[in-house]
Amino acid sequence: MTSRTERILIIDPDNDARQELDRYLESKGFYVFGYPDFQAARALFDDQPPDAIFADLPPDDIHDLCEKLDGEDAFIPLIAYSHTSDACEVVAALRAGAEDVVLKPLSEKSKIDDVLGKLFDRVRVNRLNQLYRQELEEANSDLRAGISELRADQRAGRKVQLKMLPDHERELGGLTVDHLIKPSLYLSGDFLDYFRISSDQTLVYIADVSGHGASSAFVTVLLKNLTNRLKRNLRRGSSDDILFPERFLQRINTELLDTGLGKHVTVFVGIINEQTHTLKYAVGAHFPMPILSIEGEPPMFLEGNGLPVGLFKDPEWEVYEIRLNGPFQLFLFSDGILEVIKAKSLAKKEERLLELVSGGRHTIASLSDALNLDEITELPDDIAIVSVTDTVKTSDQSGE
Repeated sequence: MTSRTERILIIDPDNDARQELDRYLESKGFYVFGYPDFQAARALFDDQPPDAIFADLPPDDIHDLCEKLDGEDAFIPLIAYSHTSDACEVVAALRAGAEDVVLKPLSEKSKIDDVLGKLFDRVRVNRLNQLYRQELEEANSDLRAGISELRADQRAGRKVQLKMLPDHERELGGLTVDHLIKPSLYLSGDFLDYFRISSDQTLVYIADVSGHGASSAFVTVLLKNLTNRLKRNLRRGSSDDILFPERFLQRINTELLDTGLGKHVTVFVGIINEQTHTLKYAVGAHFPMPILSIEGEPPMFLEGNGLPVGLFKDPEWEVYEIRLNGPFQLFLFSDGILEVIKAKSLAKKEERLLELVSGGRHTIASLSDALNLDEITELPDDIAIVSVTDTVKTSDQSGE
């Protein structure tokens, strides 16, 4: 006899028939419990529900019992166990909810084996599904908790990033500098900064870290830390790298390679000298190029190119210089700005961007309104904008 773990309940007011079926099922290794009616068997459900039920009951009682079984977590098949051979009564039992019908007397007991074999296959499948469902619910619960924690971490990270950014509408000598950053996720891979490096020079840069999310945001922390160190070095007299755009890019390149993060950055860095009225800059594969608008002249994209930062061991960057022959406005963008401009080609997108800047001095707020940035709920990429506005009048420059 093979030992089984299934528990079978017999409900039959016929004591002899109940004992006959009991003996046969026990001989097959099942745990068997027999009762004359369901009320007597109710305690069994409070302890541990059976795996299958044989019941000699009228169709209405079978229906009521099947409804009770539907309230159980597991699938519990009910087999109608009856003397009847009337086809209508057999069909009535099946319609009432019985999974199968076994007729008394048990002249062919092998039929019970066939019935139980098929039903217990369904029971096992049902229990496996229930187990998988429970595991899935637990996994979903863990996932929801993990996502909630991740969102909390990202919100905290976002606050840190905002703290690293410079003040809005900052007055730096004769310049007013402002910025906008809109991340596509909680955290941004775009970064920017601007500050005075001497009594007449202002450094401004914009950077776009490869990728998105937390790993790219970590690089923005590195950039902020580096610029702070370079400013301290300049004050201490230990290094003047921050006074030279190409050396500034070299320092970022070295820092990124040393971290081994596998991240690279596109950067535009410019130094505006108010005494000489010049802009010196270096380009680390940044795109689109900044737009310069000088009073009395049409706005234009600056020219220049260079290698991305953080990919090559000993790169070199060219330094470009342009005269600022009057009051000007300089706009720096990350490439996410092109993603929200509706145009078919890149050339058309650049043309549209140039149109937005032309026709007078614009603010970041007016550009944001023109592009409907506040109305876009899901940005395809991070967007960063920096505006540098020369507040010195043309008459003041001509009198110098």
